[in-house]
Amino acid sequence: MLTQTITAPAVQAKVFPAPRAQNVPVVDQFSVIATCAGVIASEFSYRKDEEIYGEGEAPEYVYQVIRGAVRTYKLLNDGRRQVGAFHLPGDVFGLDAGSTHRLTAEAIADTTVRLVKRRSLEAAAGSNVQVAHNLWTMTASDLRHAEDHMLLLGRKTAMEKVATFLLEMDRRLVKTGMMALPMCRRDIGDYLGLTLETVSRALSQLSDQGVLVFSSARQIVLRNRQRLADMDA
Repeated sequence: MLTQTITAPAVQAKVFPAPRAQNVPVVDQFSVIATCAGVIASEFSYRKDEEIYGEGEAPEYVYQVIRGAVRTYKLLNDGRRQVGAFHLPGDVFGLDAGSTHRLTAEAIADTTVRLVKRRSLEAAAGSNVQVAHNLWTMTASDLRHAEDHMLLLGRKTAMEKVATFLLEMDRRLVKTGMMALPMCRRDIGDYLGLTLETVSRALSQLSDQGVLVFSSARQIVLRNRQRLADMDA
């Protein structure tokens, strides 16, 4: 839900730079959409753990992470939480196909997002083939991630899940020689379907084996990506 004052005025026909080289195609697609006539992009800021939208709410906007990180999740009937995805700078989220959001979205850290009204996107897609194509491509990317996540949850051991997660973050985070994870280990566990203790134990084992080194609880240097890739195979 939108609970803060918009931090930047709505702008039209503005191209935003790609935050991450790894996601240049997705960022370019969203920038093309944001520059179309009739489509207005605004920026909005959220504090750590603040809700962006809730499960069951009408999907009024499509979002792109500018700074920070976002988790989308569902609370199960027994109180457990299943994280569906982590959205990092450059990622687009909120592309729900139905009339309501199926997941809740929260800021993992202090986060700024770009948002575009869904109605204006639908109108632009109806008259602009490029916008329609870009929206389809981003939706297909979400579907691929959901399929990969389903396989991860259902067919891999705890160590294989952690190895897969580390390789995913290594691909998606900005390369600085050190992988700075924005999410905590409980978030990781809820994403992988593991307990906090299991995640911590797997990371400790990988550290003992020399596969990775901890600079701090969330800062990791991968020393042996091939070993992780073998576990992920």
